[in-house]
Amino acid sequence: MSQLVRRTALRALIVCGGGTCNMSVRSVSSVFVIKRPDEITKRMQIHDWCGGFGDFKIGSKHVQGNLSLKWRRMSSASTMEKKVENSTVKKDQNGGGSVAVPSYWGIETAKMKITRRDGSDWPWNSFMPWESSQADLSIDLKKHYVPKNIADKIAYRIVKLLRIPTDLFFQRRYGCRAMMLETVAAVPGMVGGMLLHLKSIRKFEHSGGWIKALLEEAENERMHLMTMMELVKPKWYERLLVILVQGVFFNSFLVCYVVSPRLAHRIVGYLEEEAIHSYTEFLKDIDDGKIENVAAPAIAIDYWRLPKDATLKDVVTVIRADEAHHRDVNHFASDIRNQGKELREAAAPIGYH
Repeated sequence: MSQLVRRTALRALIVCGGGTCNMSVRSVSSVFVIKRPDEITKRMQIHDWCGGFGDFKIGSKHVQGNLSLKWRRMSSASTMEKKVENSTVKKDQNGGGSVAVPSYWGIETAKMKITRRDGSDWPWNSFMPWESSQADLSIDLKKHYVPKNIADKIAYRIVKLLRIPTDLFFQRRYGCRAMMLETVAAVPGMVGGMLLHLKSIRKFEHSGGWIKALLEEAENERMHLMTMMELVKPKWYERLLVILVQGVFFNSFLVCYVVSPRLAHRIVGYLEEEAIHSYTEFLKDIDDGKIENVAAPAIAIDYWRLPKDATLKDVVTVIRADEAHHRDVNHFASDIRNQGKELREAAAPIGYH
């Protein structure tokens, strides 16, 4: 193949001579390579590595190109610019669907068609089937880390103080409370992962998998928020509050993590304990009929691999289990630092969320 490309390129240069010649190559999907023409309509199944959520299909008929290199002369760069300007791209606020966007750089999107096991189209471009989650509902929800030193006690007091204004503002409006909680909960994993990433490339050392583990946590928390956004529509003053809280919390946690990663992870561990308590109260109000047990949002069904008839109670239950896993991971990280070790010295619990 490489010889064919070199020969074709050389032939194109000879044909173009000293003039202007623009080349466009239709790329092939990285999933597999079509070797024979009769394989163009072949479909294949790819299974998740953990084997839990079923099959999804990627149709090769949706792959752009058939290994042929197509050379095109373009009249001028302005022609392409006009095409891009005249194109309209619709934005999907829910993270679903996919649109074809003409690109001067030759980047083509939506090459593959991915379907669910029932044959229906996969509606989300914000996450793929292999990135979905399956919560472990058997996890112990009652675990509590008893403060053992000054740093632990400081972390515990900080979290208890933060709960006071939250209780006063939201009271038992657990839908809005959960939405606000997730805007904060998605910050620590991103901050920790970012700082560990910078440390890794600055010191030329591996992270022990902790960069990926913390970024997984941040993404999981963000998906909690995307789910809650389908259930709770925040008012304008709540959106303003989110902006203010996120700005203050991000910068405060960033400084805290730089000064003492041990304290930062312990704070997050206690925050997750409070999250478990809040979601438990949320479930009580659903059981008591104070909050309607509506149908689960479609994004939640696909992300947590829930049954089609799943309800709000099912969603809150799996989110609470996620929070319990985050509690364990962050208390574990703080314990490692308490022993005077670097996080990279202990294997990170990747995929444990």
